[in-house]
Amino acid sequence: MTVLRRSAPVARIDHRALRANVEALLLRSDGEFAVADLRHDAWGHGARGVSRTLLAAGVDAFVVDEADREALEAELPGAAVRGAGEASLDPDEVYGLPGSDGIGAMRLSGSVLVVKRLRAGEGVSYGFTHRAPVDTRVALVSGGYAQGIVRSLGDRVAVRIGAARHPVVGRVAMDVCVVDIGDADVSRGDEVVFFGDGPDDPRLADWVACTGLSAAELVTAVGLRAQREDVE
Repeated sequence: MTVLRRSAPVARIDHRALRANVEALLLRSDGEFAVADLRHDAWGHGARGVSRTLLAAGVDAFVVDEADREALEAELPGAAVRGAGEASLDPDEVYGLPGSDGIGAMRLSGSVLVVKRLRAGEGVSYGFTHRAPVDTRVALVSGGYAQGIVRSLGDRVAVRIGAARHPVVGRVAMDVCVVDIGDADVSRGDEVVFFGDGPDDPRLADWVACTGLSAAELVTAVGLRAQREDVE
């Protein structure tokens, strides 16, 4: 089992959602040979874990990156593993990406590292591109562009801390970003949700709208860079 650093952002992969998404697809497939796409490390969701879940859900074969083919063939005895070809199951539906009918399988969260006061006119992060219009409080939050949180999201999206959403302000740094929390009751160690599929969570679709990148590109970048944790 991977030991996670408490301060590092975590991409939690919900295998219950993956199973539900695939089972729904198979019900509509009329018994067709089911091929799932595991390229790019299962779009950042982790090819080894995802392959086992999808195989148990009824998938017959997988398309993988050629570099991963030998390892996955050993991992999945009896399953067809292809280094080329097309998947019959839509990856957007399998991984529950925005615009699909599937349940989002990835949830990205970090934690509050520091809370401090910010006076009107004071700036935050690189270049002080954001300056506080009034006295406020900000939280330094784990998670930056090194973990797939795109730099252009600064001043454009919000995160959830507790039950409330708070805007990311200033430029996203390498391993952290800054969130304006105002007078909210926020403390060091509190969970910060960047995106998820819960009823109050910010949505990955917000990132798509702000960055111009596809949902597949975003989850792949996050999944390959942040720490991953599987939820069965």
